[in-house]
Amino acid sequence: MDQIIKTFAIGLVALIILAPLGLLAVGETFGEWGPEEVKEKLGFVPHGLEQLSSLWSAPMPDYALPGKGESMSAAAMTYILSAVIGVIVCGGLLYFVGKRVAKD
Repeated sequence: MDQIIKTFAIGLVALIILAPLGLLAVGETFGEWGPEEVKEKLGFVPHGLEQLSSLWSAPMPDYALPGKGESMSAAAMTYILSAVIGVIVCGGLLYFVGKRVAKD
């Protein structure tokens, strides 16, 4: 079991380190569109998206920290930070749900 966890952790770290490769892609990321981009692509904004878009504001919009420059190294660091935060949040949720399920 320990070998499986070690292999999994090495894979996660590798993916986190490789996350900035997304900076090399041309254009915006598929599916990370706001109402403006949807309107540009479809010609209209679906009613549900228009209503719900004001409920959520991304903590790091466009993977950028407020006050930081738009250099490639700053963008790479925010991609890595975003990946680390995602792994911590998802891992934490899985851990607590697993504890809860094992308890029942």
